[in-house]
Amino acid sequence: MRRREFIAALSGAITVGGWSTAADAQSQSRAVAEAPVPAIGFLSVRSQDDAAADAEAFRSGLLQAGYAEGRNVRIEYRWRNGEYDRLPALAQDLIQSQVGIIAAFGPVPALAAKALTTTIPIVFTSSADPVRSGLVTSLSRPEGNVTGVSLLAVDLGLKRLEILHQLVPNLASIGFIVHSHYTAAASEANELETAGRTIGIQVRVLTVGSDAGIDNAFDTLVGQDIKALMIPGDAFFNRVRPHLVELASRHRLAAIYPWCEYAAAGGLVSYGTSISDGFRQVGVYAGKILSGARPSELPVLQPTKFELVINLKTAKAVGIAIPPTLLACPDEVVE
Repeated sequence: MRRREFIAALSGAITVGGWSTAADAQSQSRAVAEAPVPAIGFLSVRSQDDAAADAEAFRSGLLQAGYAEGRNVRIEYRWRNGEYDRLPALAQDLIQSQVGIIAAFGPVPALAAKALTTTIPIVFTSSADPVRSGLVTSLSRPEGNVTGVSLLAVDLGLKRLEILHQLVPNLASIGFIVHSHYTAAASEANELETAGRTIGIQVRVLTVGSDAGIDNAFDTLVGQDIKALMIPGDAFFNRVRPHLVELASRHRLAAIYPWCEYAAAGGLVSYGTSISDGFRQVGVYAGKILSGARPSELPVLQPTKFELVINLKTAKAVGIAIPPTLLACPDEVVE
């Protein structure tokens, strides 16, 4: 898959009469060596193994801003592997560890951190609307200690529904699985149901609270003879994407996903922004804040490019013929 995209040294000796003394030079060297290394808290509901590539994208953004882990910044990682209810405790742990910034990946981790501090800068990625979910009051002029990157996953629901309609022309209903803790679950489901009514498609919303609930949701869809499925941009599902892809293929469902990583893992089709680039942008913003910028000076970034990725091998396996209208416009085809 495509992936886009050193520190200015502190200098200047204390001088006496225009000259640096040996004692002054030694004293300055000790001060630089003993200066505390700033710390960034990394808060995610995913697992370390699952999000390895995205964590690397975050570090690349930091490096782009002049900060390298282990050299002039340290990162305190906190992973939760799908356990939303543990996020407030992890956020509190980061605060007690005296991190200078919290990088929160997903709206739920970001809100958990925001509820605990108004002083430590928070930089987020969010697939939910950052304003509607209460992360910021304005995208262009965020107030207080919070800013970040909007992935616009919610607003792309209608487009994904239209793609499913092209894949299955006589589609009457689709399944939409959400997690009970997902901030945008209700609003995204409502918007999708409204959009579905305009084109004659019923949206069956299924709520899960654990990994086991995912299998049960698929059984429900199959039992109701639903042929298509949409997965939201919730990090809870992203961490188990191989399992989701396997279930959809096993039950021969036409499934559309929010990120290209799903299609790379065998998902039928994805449409959305680059989640990896979102992580990189969070790293860039964190670096800017370490260099003195205030969160309120950094507008919430919004994507301008959306990628359609089609997996032809999966389409053949589940018996779906990709229409020429879709084959003519994908950004990438997986064969």
